[in-house]
Amino acid sequence: MAFQILLNFMITFLWMFLNNDWTASGFIVGYVLGILVLFGLRRFFNGRLYIDRGWAVVKLAILFLRELVVSSYVVVKAVLRPNLDIRPAILMYTTELKSDWEIAVLITLLCLTPGSVVLEVSKDNRTLYIHAMDIEDAEKFRDNIRNTFERAILEVSRS
Repeated sequence: MAFQILLNFMITFLWMFLNNDWTASGFIVGYVLGILVLFGLRRFFNGRLYIDRGWAVVKLAILFLRELVVSSYVVVKAVLRPNLDIRPAILMYTTELKSDWEIAVLITLLCLTPGSVVLEVSKDNRTLYIHAMDIEDAEKFRDNIRNTFERAILEVSRS
């Protein structure tokens, strides 16, 4: 991946040099041209293009921001109700993630999302014990984590 980024910058500066255009617009045109060249040569690289991983990171960030807003709304709504009508729970969640950084990202995203916190991680890093503020259906909660955060993290880490 670092080689692709370096190659893209080399193409960018070569474009700027050949056109004698050292402006920001010349850089942007050269950078986009470099991405197009890399896209044309993608079959010669091991794995996917670095721009794909960057897009996956952007999608993960957007997903996190959306979940942050939705869960913040749910927490504020629960706190402002006259009667505290919540169903707190501690549940086990078995993850498909393997590497330490993937699990750390998942734990961070879960802890930063209001209404849930990871209490403990098993020694094999496969099971998370999560406290959730309001759980109607534990299996639905697990599926939500698996189909949102975990899938997005796997997309970022996929090579």
